[in-house]
Amino acid sequence: MRVTAKVDYAVRASIELGAAPPGQPVKGERIATAQHIPIKFLENILAELKRSGLISSQRGADGGYWLARPPEQITVADLIRAVEGPLANVRGLQPQEAEFEGSAVPLQRMWISVRASLRGVLEQVTIADLVAGTLPPTVSALADDPDAWAPR
Repeated sequence: MRVTAKVDYAVRASIELGAAPPGQPVKGERIATAQHIPIKFLENILAELKRSGLISSQRGADGGYWLARPPEQITVADLIRAVEGPLANVRGLQPQEAEFEGSAVPLQRMWISVRASLRGVLEQVTIADLVAGTLPPTVSALADDPDAWAPR
């Protein structure tokens, strides 16, 4: 899986919002400075997150951004889908829509398995987990495996 800068920034911005006191809007400039995100790029990402209903905003001196739902109800998968679309696709298609012929027929099941594996992690980890600096036990166990850290 390739994590784009857009996804990385969306997750980092959401963590900043999740760490803010409830009911206190956070200025885009503060998020950009705290996470070293170019402000124009961040504004576009925040607009996409807002269109997806994951964050809300208010203009003005007392304005800013905040999570539209409790951080326990927003997963990393939600953020990825908001800014990049489906977690896994094959030539722009959802894995179940991709068709293969001949000896390549098993590829569809493999791509579906890849998507299920991604879901197994990304749909479990919430903004609240990341703000707290913890991961769900099954996700943490994956990261604890020394093989997971080996570059390949």
